[in-house]
Amino acid sequence: MRYGRSLVRYERRLTREVVVGDPARRGVTMGGHHPVVVQSMLTCDTMDTEACVAQTLDLAAVGCQLVRITAPTIKDAANLESIVSALRARGCLVPIVADIHFKPDAAMEAAKWVEKVRVNPGNYADSKKFAVKEYTDDQYEAELCRIEERFAPLVKRCRDLGRAMRIGTNHGSLSDRIMNRFGDTPLGMVESALEFARIARRHDYHQFVFSMKSSNPKIMIECYRLLVARLDELGGDWNYPIHLGVTEAGDGEDGRIKSAIGIGSLLADGLGDTIRVSLTEESVHEIPVCHDLLRQTSTLVNTTEDLEEPIAPWDPFTFNRRTAEEIELSEGIRCGGEQTVRVVVPQSVWDQVAPRIRPRDDIRPEAIYEDLQVQEVDPREEFEITCATQLITVRDDLSLPPIPAFRLLASRLAYMGRTNPILLKDCLNAPDPEMAPSLALLRASVVIGSLLADGIGDAILVRSEPGAGASLRLAYTILQSAGCRSFKTDYVACPSCGRTLFNLQNVTARIKARTEHLKGVKIAIMGCIVNGPGEMADADFGYVGGAPGKINLYIGKQAVKFNIPEAEAVERLVDLIRENGKWVDPEAAETDEAQEPVAAQPA
Repeated sequence: MRYGRSLVRYERRLTREVVVGDPARRGVTMGGHHPVVVQSMLTCDTMDTEACVAQTLDLAAVGCQLVRITAPTIKDAANLESIVSALRARGCLVPIVADIHFKPDAAMEAAKWVEKVRVNPGNYADSKKFAVKEYTDDQYEAELCRIEERFAPLVKRCRDLGRAMRIGTNHGSLSDRIMNRFGDTPLGMVESALEFARIARRHDYHQFVFSMKSSNPKIMIECYRLLVARLDELGGDWNYPIHLGVTEAGDGEDGRIKSAIGIGSLLADGLGDTIRVSLTEESVHEIPVCHDLLRQTSTLVNTTEDLEEPIAPWDPFTFNRRTAEEIELSEGIRCGGEQTVRVVVPQSVWDQVAPRIRPRDDIRPEAIYEDLQVQEVDPREEFEITCATQLITVRDDLSLPPIPAFRLLASRLAYMGRTNPILLKDCLNAPDPEMAPSLALLRASVVIGSLLADGIGDAILVRSEPGAGASLRLAYTILQSAGCRSFKTDYVACPSCGRTLFNLQNVTARIKARTEHLKGVKIAIMGCIVNGPGEMADADFGYVGGAPGKINLYIGKQAVKFNIPEAEAVERLVDLIRENGKWVDPEAAETDEAQEPVAAQPA
């Protein structure tokens, strides 16, 4: 089972075309040979027509081609008529997408007024209660019939009105039925979407796209790969377009790096017909990141050289780290084996950052590249290795982009029966000193994150970011975002929308100010309940909007505190963390870190 034609040559997956709106009036076409479509979502209340119009105009002005608006109730859905009419009167023809959760009647109303409807199979016809139940085949089939009764009317309306649809599965909102049959797995996400797609096809409706979103980039990558492989197995006419996104990515560099790992690596593999970068920021800030990611694709994949297709020594549908010998990287620092992925820096970076390293710093170089005696090879050619503990990397100044180069290296080592540890590089030539830091961040994240998601890499070297301190921090943040190691508090924070019950940006900043010293603790900040419990399944604690002005607090996916006044909720979250033994006072954290050894000094 494969998700693409090649691991080393860029070839975009050819899909059927899905038209959103009227192409003659600035509608968009996703799939086929059309460029990848960039989209975003409004953060304001859907009943505030003026605010929705203003935000849509702002998004269109910065290059957003598709705008999504939540419609949580039939009343909100009905107001889409006013929003769309006002936009068209202002000359804005950007297609509008209604975002639907839980309410089929809202979807039926919204389909009258917008060009596209997004439904989430996990909660469109099901209610999530985390119930454990064994289904017989007959019972499961009866459930599918019940779902068709609820979903088919929307399919017919979209077909008859010429509306497009997104069948958007979320890792955080799989139904109890899917969870009990398939578990909390990528397969469960794929099967959830395929159930709805089969209903659409039975009614001769094909104007839909798929999405498989998760806040964990590795899970997201596995899901999309598995989806595409399953679609290929089902037949050539299942070539529906793909919407890419990492949900609840957060803000700042964390949100951009998570998005780059998930979205960028799949774009580099030729997957994706429309993208949305979900940031806990104003929506207009998402669009430049989308455009920067799309511009990176052509430079990070091979489009010309005729390379021999490698046999992948990894399972692209299940994350397993490549087996490697454990070696000493520098004094007191080991890599490979069961060791964490290490951070290597050039001598020039060491010279600049070493004098500023304090004993309490978590971000520190762990080895100097020039001291390692790394064996640099051209993975297109045969080479010899004389020592099982020799660290291997790809030679600089090759005509290969780094992603196919390191995949070729891992494949060749597997063919040779070698388990030498691999040092990843984000670029194979001299970094451009004029490259904007925002581009350097995305490029390094796509390259290293993609390879880490393949299970390749025992140490990493970031060079595309010219700033010494910035490159060191970027390396650590990529590793944390890829789930390889933890050096700071991890946050899962959703982007705001009309369903959000508090100011996400302000609250996220307040929670970070109180908890950012809790290394290794994962906190989810969710504006509403739609994806909350599921996306928080691997978080330690959750802060979720339960009602206007009221917050529910979670341990994992279990709500433990209800209806807390928003003014008290951040401190109550701190109390909950303390009650569960995860709290450390900031001063104590600094004292503990001060006793840790500093990274090995150069010989």
